Amino acid sequence: MKTAVLALDGVFDSGLAAILDVLQAANALRSEVENPPQPWDVRTVGVRRRIRTGQGHHVDTESIESGQAFDFLVLPALAERAPRALLELVASPLHRPARRLIAEAREQGTALASSCTGTFLLAESGVLNGLQATTSWWLSPVFRQNYPAVTLDETRLVTTSDGITTAGAAFSHLDLALALVRMRSPVLADLVRRFMVMDDRESQAAYAIPSALAQCDPLVSAFETWVRGRLGQPLSVSEAARDLGVSERTLQRTMARTLGCTPVRFIQDLRIERATFLLRTTRLPLSEIAGRVGYESSGALRSVLRRRGTGSRDQRP
Repeated sequence: MKTAVLALDGVFDSGLAAILDVLQAANALRSEVENPPQPWDVRTVGVRRRIRTGQGHHVDTESIESGQAFDFLVLPALAERAPRALLELVASPLHRPARRLIAEAREQGTALASSCTGTFLLAESGVLNGLQATTSWWLSPVFRQNYPAVTLDETRLVTTSDGITTAGAAFSHLDLALALVRMRSPVLADLVRRFMVMDDRESQAAYAIPSALAQCDPLVSAFETWVRGRLGQPLSVSEAARDLGVSERTLQRTMARTLGCTPVRFIQDLRIERATFLLRTTRLPLSEIAGRVGYESSGALRSVLRRRGTGSRDQRP
């Protein structure tokens, strides 16, 4: 399977290495499974013959020409964390050749894959319009605001939509590469995962920090402050909107546009975040923690924690 890993100037070093390492491991372990898939013919390609990574290392790449056929085109992330700078970077003339290459590969039916900030370059190229995708949880508000034609689910670690696979933050490059292996052989993917000691995980939700997401919009930030001051009380969205000086509909629309969730869901996120913190840092009984974060009983809190995949410090039944 011909696989092009597109390395661009400023590429995230660990992302590039993770993709190459997982695919190399899959090739090395092919003989250990029955009916192995074809080997991955992996090439590090670029729009320039030599690129400089985000950490300043130089990587030689193979030139990739228009119309060149690959089964997969994989784009590691760019090493830019600041949202505004990232948006400017992916839309800049510097990456115009890469955007053109990505669009042409899509037209040819090449399977595309990217993770973290690389998803922004896919979106800027137009190939994600009308599809589902994920990206780094902490970049989800700015992604959602700038690429409304893409259905974003930042809770997902990896998602595939119409031949385009996207993955979440930084080290989910490992999960992205493993997903490519799984497309050809689930058995081999599991073997690679075990040899590389990779966790079997599906969601980014447990890593998200609600306060970091809320800072992307003044109203959402104010709503977060309002909720945090009342976590142990019964909460009303209409009361929150009134206290914040907006209509309930405005609050609902702002939450959906910025975070892709309802106010009620965000309240639950904040409660779970606080409960998880108390479970990890105190010896308070679960019943008292439940009361402090607005749940009527320890059973109700335990049920929500299980649905969210959030463990407690002592694995209480």
